[in-house]
Order: sequence, then C-alpha cells, then structure tokens
Amino acid sequence: MNISRRLVIGAGAASLVLPSFAFGATTSKRLVVVVLRGGMDGLAAAPPVGDPAYANARGVLAQEKAKTLALDSTFALHPRFENLHAMYRAGEATVIHAASTPYRERSHFDAQNVLETGGAKPYARNAGWLNATLKALPADRAAGRRELGLALAQQTPLILRGDAAVATWSPSPLPDANEDTIARLMDLYGRRDPALAIALQSAVAANGVAMDGGMRGGGRAIAPLTKAAAQFLKQPQGPVAAVVEMGGWDTHANQGSEQGQLAANFGLLDQGLGALKTDLGDTWRDTVVVVMTEFGRTVAANGNRGSDHGTASCAFLLGGAVRGGRVLADWPGLASGQLHEGRDLRATTDLRAVLKGVVRDHLGVSDANAFPDSAAVRPATDLLRA
Repeated sequence: MNISRRLVIGAGAASLVLPSFAFGATTSKRLVVVVLRGGMDGLAAAPPVGDPAYANARGVLAQEKAKTLALDSTFALHPRFENLHAMYRAGEATVIHAASTPYRERSHFDAQNVLETGGAKPYARNAGWLNATLKALPADRAAGRRELGLALAQQTPLILRGDAAVATWSPSPLPDANEDTIARLMDLYGRRDPALAIALQSAVAANGVAMDGGMRGGGRAIAPLTKAAAQFLKQPQGPVAAVVEMGGWDTHANQGSEQGQLAANFGLLDQGLGALKTDLGDTWRDTVVVVMTEFGRTVAANGNRGSDHGTASCAFLLGGAVRGGRVLADWPGLASGQLHEGRDLRATTDLRAVLKGVVRDHLGVSDANAFPDSAAVRPATDLLRA
C-alpha cells in the first residue's frame, strides 16, 4: 500500500491501511491463512492417541483418548475443537500431521521468517510467499481489485509483503466516533483536502463492511478478526486472500492437556474458525483456510509441565473447497528411536508442498517465485474438491 493512502482515524472505530475495494459483480476463489505465532503443539492439537508410544512419550501432556474427538484409528482432535471436528465430519477439514518448513533450528524469529517467505532458509528474501502468489494471479482473478490481499492486523505481516497491492484493517481500542464528528470531518476535508476526503470516505465504508459482522476486539480471541475478514472476503470484488494472526502458543510452562492455557487457546481458535465459516455464508464453498505455525513442541514435557521448541507440528486445511474428512500423514512414530534429535516429532511432510498444492489448484498459481529454492518439493495433489 502506498504510504499516501494510509489513514489513521484516532477517534474512529478502526485503524486502517485503507482497504478501498471496488465492489462489483465478479467472484473468485478465496484463501485465508491463519498464522499461529509461538509454535503450536501439534501433538496436543491432533493427538496420535493410537500410537502405542503416545501416552508414555507425552507423560503429563498426554490426553485421555475417551475425552478426545476421534478422527481415525490413530488420530483425534483436542476436545476444544468442536467446530473443527464438525467440519472434519462434514468433509470440509483435513489434518496435515508431522509437517514442517525446511527449518530445523529453534528460533521463533528465524522459523517465522521461513514460514512466511516460503524460502529454504531464514532471511533468504524480504517478501512473502502469499504476496508473490497474489502477484502471479491469472489476470481474470485479479481484475477489478485494487488490493488483492488483506491483513487483519495493524501492520502488514511479512507473508503479505511484496509488490502485489495489499491492505490492512484492525480494530481500535478507542471509542467509536459519532456520526456528527465524522460528518464534520467529511465537510472539512471536502473543502480543504479532497484527497483526504476520499480516503476518509473509503475508510468509513471499509469499517462499515467489517462492522456488519459485529466485529469488536477482545484479548487474543480471533473470532472478531475472522468475522471481519469474512465481511471483506464475501464482497464480489473483495480481496482474494486474507491473513489472520494469533499469538500465545509458546507454552513453556503449565501447558495443560484437556484443560489449561493451551486448551483455552484451542477454544479461541476453534471459535474463530467457526465464526469464519458462519459469516462467509455462500462464499465458504469457494474458500480454503490454511492454519499453520512455525514449528511444533518437544514430545516430552519439561520440568515446568510445559513443552519446549520442537520441529514438526500439524496444519489444518478447511473450507468448502477442501476435500476433507482425512488425516494426511506419513506418521514417523513417537518411540524414542523415531524422534528427531531424540526429542521432537520428526517432520515427514514439507509444508511448502501443501502450500504449493493449494495455490496451484485453488488460485491457479504455479509460479516458482512464491517458493524459491524448492524445485525438489512437488505440490501436494488431491487436497481440494474437483
């Protein structure tokens, strides 16, 4: 977004890098990327309760099989994932397990850089794979859109940085400006600064789109953000892709199993995913949602009843365009001799293969620039409905 189009309304309901989408009469596929920052414990999100080594390997972090939400003979979902489980049973959600980027160290900053750039190593590029994907969209899918992507954040995350035009939208903690104040600003800007008047009109319109979904901020909950994202995405010429972020996944202490801080985060994430489906309405059938994190956690608990930085985790694909109801995993096992460096779930699926498959089959983009230095990583197939 050109800096001249930035507008912060101090007394308004939102802080905006202006999403001035032209609402027309065309439609296209939609992609939502949910980035879980901090390293989500994939063994807690989708526990392999059928692995014979699971209970002993996880110790105090293990969940009782009877309390989990069954997926198949090996895998289940954490009991807080009620909406996600319903999508799975409806054939609208897939679990990708033992997945990771090519990064094998334990730095949040480096791991998130690889996750967002799509590169083979940290800081290999300064742009995001999603922005590169949007830049390479077929002309008919990009036509009529001023911005191709939207971040539900105050600043554009790395995954959306690049040459393609994108916007940001975020709720403000400040009180809503009343209609009289906005009218006075409109009149003032109209007489003194027409360009700013147009910007304000667009900002108010964009804020109105988000607020149509009842968007209000609150803690780490992402449901308000996913509801706002849905309002933008379901506009006929709204953004093609949206990014939502959620922190709080670095569970070094008192992680819990069925209960605790991690379980609470799973509940918030599940609410956000459920709200996204509900608020997208008919657009849901043409939508793919990718939920991913920078790395997993150690298999065994640490001395503080938490887990430390690990390697592989799980990712979720959901949406009406997903061929779901499946767990896709080349499962490496949790016995001590099967672990990466003797302590982590070993990665057997390159997350870039999943992302390549989604952007190729859903958005029609196979441009290698989105994922540099990955010629040997073939796009995953059969992830989406025909």
